[in-house]
Amino acid sequence: MPMKVLMFGWEFPPHISGGLGTACYGLTKGLALNGVQVTFVMPKASGDEDTSYVRIVNGSDVEYDPRNALFPGSDMTSFIQVNSKLIPYIGLDDYYNVVNQIESGALGAAGDGRRRYLFSGKYGPNLMQEVEQYAAIAAEIARNEDFDIIHAHDWLTYKAGIAAKRASGKPLVVHIHATEFDRSGEKYNDIVYGIEKEGMTAADKVCAVSDLTRNIVIGKYGIPAEKVVTLHNAVEPNNKSVERNKFVTEKIVTFLGRVTFQKGPDYFVETAKRVLDHDPDVRFVLAGDGDMLPQIIERVAELGMSDRFHFTGFLRGEDIDTMFGMSDVYVMPSVSEPFGISPLEAMRAKVPVVISKQSGVAEVLTHAIKVDFWDIDATADAIYGLLHYPALSRLFAEKGAAEVDRLKWENVARKLINIYEKTLHHE
Repeated sequence: MPMKVLMFGWEFPPHISGGLGTACYGLTKGLALNGVQVTFVMPKASGDEDTSYVRIVNGSDVEYDPRNALFPGSDMTSFIQVNSKLIPYIGLDDYYNVVNQIESGALGAAGDGRRRYLFSGKYGPNLMQEVEQYAAIAAEIARNEDFDIIHAHDWLTYKAGIAAKRASGKPLVVHIHATEFDRSGEKYNDIVYGIEKEGMTAADKVCAVSDLTRNIVIGKYGIPAEKVVTLHNAVEPNNKSVERNKFVTEKIVTFLGRVTFQKGPDYFVETAKRVLDHDPDVRFVLAGDGDMLPQIIERVAELGMSDRFHFTGFLRGEDIDTMFGMSDVYVMPSVSEPFGISPLEAMRAKVPVVISKQSGVAEVLTHAIKVDFWDIDATADAIYGLLHYPALSRLFAEKGAAEVDRLKWENVARKLINIYEKTLHHE
């Protein structure tokens, strides 16, 4: 009998906001290629996800009895009655939000008291409420599905993973793709930190995407070292060659990622100024969106680089391939990057990369130039060298592409299966 995995995620291609959805797709495909059956649960499926290798369950379609809902914080859930409908008591501040959702149809009820919760599936103002509700859905699914082990991705699904474990008695593996320290530094959110710690404490095994992340999990969360294993990411092979297509004669240097503190976009801007001081015929592209975008645009204007900078917004799918097809250098100056899949995608397209030493992907790459995120001069020197010395650029492009070809999700999945088997046998 093939191994069966009940997996909880928050997003899945083609509707993604970053590397988490991409990693979930790669892992599920890799597991399928190794004979493992995966049921992937997400809060809201769109119906256009690739189900060639995975069965997808749309959390918004799942009916559950709130009287049986197992929330991670307690063995029983308290209820209040509104318009003859039972809803979880979530505190006075959110009470009227829930009432409004019932009246607007966000919470649907069947005649037998069972109900559905219509998730947004987004990272919006009701995120914490959806995280809690997802746990109730998870418990219902776990009571009705046939599976051997539970796998939950990142803090958004940890409560769901715990609820599924309690409802089924099956072992739980949690996957940490980014910690709250990566996202926020030392000014971390106590609630998110608490959920992360609760999930990793309740789990039978914790998968960290790098040794860097594993050390944070052990040191900052107090999780026993023997329980935490490193499982590096990979990249999907690109069966079609990325077309080199330049619309301008100048060299192009690209940043692709969320425009947030964690990704170091401000260092990219300062580095660009250093490069342009020595070579004004270079264009810089910042592809992404995030909370720091307004201040980044202001800083570019302040430094007098507006005619050298291009802001594309968030890119996905073929647009990413097109961007890499135009790029001469890819830069990832992340302040704290648990792994970082985008450099692998760039190398796959034969684009030389400059990456932060403070990234997990630096642990698995040889043919990438590695610098400290704060060392603007070293980063500028690396970019300048790749732009002006064709032999150097060609070396990193060709060797890098060959190196990435060996980093396959199928191989990562084999390591994950070994982790599953040890967990099932309590090793």
